[in-house]
Amino acid sequence: MAVTERKSPQGGGTVTTAVPARLDRLPWSRWHWMVVIGLGTVWILDGLEVTVVGNIAGRLSEQGSGLPISSAQVTGTAAALYVAGACAGALFFGRLTDRFGRKKLFMVTLAVYLGATALTAVSFSSWWFFLFRFLTGFGIGGEYAAINSAIDELIPSKYRGRVDIVINGSFWLGAIGGSLLSIVALNTDLFAANVGWRLTFALGVVLGLVILLVRRNVPESPRWLLIHGREQEAEQLVADIEGQVEAEKGRRLPAVTEEMTIHQRKSIGFGTIARTVFSRYRRRAVLGFSLFIGQAFLYNAITFGFGAILTTFYDVPTSDTGYYFAFIAAGNFLGPLLLGKLFDTVGRRVMISSTYLLSGVLLFGTAWLFDRGALDAVTLTVCWCVVLFFASAGASSAYLTVSEVFPMETRAMAIAFFYALGTAAGGISGPLVFADLTESGAVGDTVLAFQIGAALMCAAGLVAAFLAVRAERRSLEEVARPLSAAG
Repeated sequence: MAVTERKSPQGGGTVTTAVPARLDRLPWSRWHWMVVIGLGTVWILDGLEVTVVGNIAGRLSEQGSGLPISSAQVTGTAAALYVAGACAGALFFGRLTDRFGRKKLFMVTLAVYLGATALTAVSFSSWWFFLFRFLTGFGIGGEYAAINSAIDELIPSKYRGRVDIVINGSFWLGAIGGSLLSIVALNTDLFAANVGWRLTFALGVVLGLVILLVRRNVPESPRWLLIHGREQEAEQLVADIEGQVEAEKGRRLPAVTEEMTIHQRKSIGFGTIARTVFSRYRRRAVLGFSLFIGQAFLYNAITFGFGAILTTFYDVPTSDTGYYFAFIAAGNFLGPLLLGKLFDTVGRRVMISSTYLLSGVLLFGTAWLFDRGALDAVTLTVCWCVVLFFASAGASSAYLTVSEVFPMETRAMAIAFFYALGTAAGGISGPLVFADLTESGAVGDTVLAFQIGAALMCAAGLVAAFLAVRAERRSLEEVARPLSAAG
């Protein structure tokens, strides 16, 4: 049990606790699966959203869609607004997540997503569509900060790397669903041209409601409770989890002797957060920016623009682009699934740097083949599948990195900050630049877009080779000592 020793200068108590060590020594259990399903499945929704928009761009621009909008506006303007909303939402909700708790905010952010997606489905004008794409992104951005914080604080250190990598990679399960869904929804023999695309957004609402039901059972982070003066709740929560795990495994858990003393505080100002991230952890800040900018440009550009490449250069019908995207989405999910465990065994530095560098080099090769006219729609898709097998694991490691290498009190805000700035640099400019380059119909322009993405991934891989933190199998408190820790 935590013992309150005295009042701290920050206005809260001072407690000595073994809660972090008790959470880290837990074996994998049904309780952890509940956390993964309740929190991690939101990435499936994000993948569904992004992919659907990329695949329906051609249909929305056609006569009779119900919206006066061009394909470039969907893959460029609307895509950039979605990402801009995600950046703004991450910053707004990230601050609230550190202040008011993980659970309150991951319920609110999901509600924002659900409402905005439902209103996107009933769009009647381009301005309405743009507005609610922004607000949908606003909710998703808040999810990134709240969810990654909660997951890393609830999952044992032994499994944290692979779980975080696979959960972030589950975006591509949504992408597969979005691709296949668009094939059905865009079939005018089944649905009218102004109805099918609306149904794709409506399905996102249905899936979100199901996730909401599971998420109600996910508790607040005991680590957050400890720092914010609610140590009795934290102790009781961990005791309940231990009881569930012992009943499932049929044996007593080993005793824990590691303790830490914490000076509790209600909140931390932006000044303290900024000094912590940019002064105390300057090298880690450079690492975070590099990883996010590289993966954000690559993924936001290609995810929103791949369908346009197929229709522009290979005359693939709009209704068939979903088949190709489902294929590369499968490769994207298999990357984190098959490589995720290596981030906990081989280690963060080797795996992060190698996945970024491999994907960058392979993308340069794809650009060269594309420029020579050596690829058709199928072989281009195969090349992208191989590139993104490695890039997906690398991109997922960006979220893992900024979530675990900064102190507990700044975790959600750090995730939000690096996601927002990195994604603003790569994720907003990526779709805008890529839409213009691919719309030109010039091979050289698309090759240039490929090469920019490849160069940024390689640069990030080199940064990781020197600066990545060896966080594998280490507690969060060991990787980054809490600001509230005594001594």
